[in-house]
Formats: sequence, structure tokens, C-alpha cells
Amino acid sequence: MAATQRIAVGAVVAAACASSLAGCASGDASTGQGAHGPQKGVQAPGSVLRLIGDGSTAYTGAQPHLPGPERLQPGQKPPQFVVFSWDGAGEDSQKLFSHFRKVSQANHATMTYFLSGVYLLPEEKRDLYQPPQHPQGSSEIGFNNAKGIADTVQQLRLAWLEGNEIGTHFNGHFCGNNGGVGQWSVEEWKSEIAQAKQFVKTWKTNSDMTTAAPLPFDYDKELIGARTPCLEGQKNFMKAARDLGFRYDTSGVNNQVWPKKRYGLWDVSMQLVPFPGHTYEQLTMDYNFMVNQSGTLTQGDPDKFDYWGDQMRDGLLKGFYRAYDGNRAPLIIGNHFESWNGGTYMRAVEDVVKEVCNKPEVRCVSFRQLVDWLDAQDPQTLEKLRSLKVGEAPSQGWASFLSAHPAPAPKGVPGAPRP
Repeated sequence: MAATQRIAVGAVVAAACASSLAGCASGDASTGQGAHGPQKGVQAPGSVLRLIGDGSTAYTGAQPHLPGPERLQPGQKPPQFVVFSWDGAGEDSQKLFSHFRKVSQANHATMTYFLSGVYLLPEEKRDLYQPPQHPQGSSEIGFNNAKGIADTVQQLRLAWLEGNEIGTHFNGHFCGNNGGVGQWSVEEWKSEIAQAKQFVKTWKTNSDMTTAAPLPFDYDKELIGARTPCLEGQKNFMKAARDLGFRYDTSGVNNQVWPKKRYGLWDVSMQLVPFPGHTYEQLTMDYNFMVNQSGTLTQGDPDKFDYWGDQMRDGLLKGFYRAYDGNRAPLIIGNHFESWNGGTYMRAVEDVVKEVCNKPEVRCVSFRQLVDWLDAQDPQTLEKLRSLKVGEAPSQGWASFLSAHPAPAPKGVPGAPRP
């Protein structure tokens, strides 16, 4: 690539950074009320730029607004982590990606955006996708156009610069028994993962936007976790992901207890929380609330929109306070950028963000930040935390419960003492 193009690309990256509402900072980010999230800084990553491949992605230095994890001290109460995550993240006419970026910044939060790879692949290049057990060029969620790709890339760029994580929701979103992801082998999952990466790493070539600014990260290093379509195929995906260096999966259903590893990955799946007005509990995802309210109708009875939104908000808050006042297990929430039932679930999620992310000892973080913290802890401490049941606070208090002196973190792992 010519030197003039390198300069132009660097300038565009710096401009994108400057337009980020949070600024571009490095180092620890800590805000008031015990919450952790983006804060304003002074150094733009545009000063470090190494294009990768066709220039669709680039190394621009350490990610801004990504605080380093700290190991719990003896007797220290663990923070309350909350993870808000988005399946199939892309920017369309609803502009929900850009909206929730602003919501995050206003409430000291970072989030995880699970990108669908086909959202960076134009319709006319659909044959580049070869999904397992399906015809070449097929997808249950379609592909994208030039504007959709440009808008999505802009949001991905800004989201990462603000400290958010970019994961993957894979590509064609195939579910069910007719070649759905639940039937894929480990090798087929590896093919799907490789293609999800490839569409991100070649979006400029595939969309013919060769002079556009790159995404400011190396996706091979950025991508450490995922959520599978329809929460299917978790076992074989985790086996494939382990071989490829992933660090977590969030494709299952858990109770509100502290996470553990499966197949070498942190299992940080979504959880069951109280469902107001019902005796059973509900998964922390907008789709599941909708199905239990209006069935498969994405636009049900308008007279019930407010009630349904309040149900989701109150259910998530009940789950939050059950953990916050109890075992402090991380609360894992998943959603889509959607307008089901009049957008009531988007309102519910925003209300929850505003209520919980500004509380003392609460950290609204990405999955990357959560697993960094988990990896930094003494295994014996985590084992103790996992002994607490849903909503159970230590009977003798946190200072006594975690009073034993943990072993020091080995050198070279997150949270280890600096030399």
C-alpha cells in the first residue's frame, strides 16, 4: 500500500477516535460510585497504525478504556459484574447500535457486541459464504448492502475505541433440525468460525470500499468468545473454540451462580431470573421474554406493550438485586437490536442499564473484562464463591468468608504483581 494511503488511513482512524464521545484513553478507567467504565483521555491510538491484510483491520495499539483486572484481597467483597451483550450486532435504520453506545457511555458501562459476519458481506458477494450443511451463499438472516456495511463498520470502530468488545454471532444463523448449528461437527464449527473472521478481515475488498478507514483491531486477537445462534450447538462449538484459542462461551442457560470452565472455556451463559407474575423463572434475553408474552408474534397486542416491557425490566432487576445483595454472581444479559412489541424490550434494557450501572460496587463490563477478572483470581477463591447458592450471601459476612490469604498470582497472568 502506498505511503499516502497509509497516512490517509491513519488520519481517518484518529478522526474516528476524536468523534468518540468517550475520548480515547489508555490505562485504568474508574469512575465514581465504584463503577468501572470509559473515561476521557488524551492519547489517540491513531498514532500507532499497522494495517493487516487488505487494510480491513489494523493494529492501533492497546485498546482504550480497558482497565486491568485486580485480584481480590483477603476478606474483600467481590464487585457485582453485569454484562450486557447483543446478538447479531449491526447498524440499520433503527440505529440501535449507536443508541446503546451512547447509553453505555452515559452510565459508565462497556458491553459486548456479537457481530454476525454476513453483516459485512454484500449481497452480490454472498457466494463467498459456504455454510456447513447448507447451499453456498445461503443465510437465514440475509446479507448486507453498502450503506449497511459502512454504518456497521463505523459503529464497530467507535465501540472498540470506547472499550467495548467485538465478539461473533457467526454467520448464517441456521437453527433447528435441518442442518442447524446444533447438528454441526467440531470441524464444521471451525469452518464457520474461520469464515466469520474472514468476512471481518476482508470487508473492504468484498464491499469495494478500499479507501475506507480500517477497523482498529486485529480480529484474530480480538475475537475470544461468542454466542451460538438459538443457543444451539454449544458442546461442539466449545470444543472447536478451545482448539482455536477462544476464552469463553455464552451459549447456554445457567442459574445465577459463579461461572466455571467447561472444555477449557469460561461458561458465562445467560441466566434464569424471576419472571414477575409467574412461578417459573425466565432467561435473561429479550427473545425469551417476547415468546412467553406474545408467542411468535413480534408485534402482539399494543395495549400490553408497556406491561410486557415492565415485566422484563422488573425481572432483570429482581435478578440483579438477588445477586447484588446475595452471592454477587455476575449477571449475564443478552439481547438483539430489535423493535419487537413496539420496542418495549429496548426500553426495558435501557432502564436496567440506568438503574444498575451507577450503583456502588457495580461494574457493567464486557465479557472480555469479566473473564480477565476471573482469570486473575485465586482458584480457591473462585471455588468458594461457587459454593454460594442463588441469592445466598455468606452467613458470616464477606470479610470472614473470604478471609483466608489467597496464593499470589503467578507472574505473567492478569492481576499478578508487577516486577
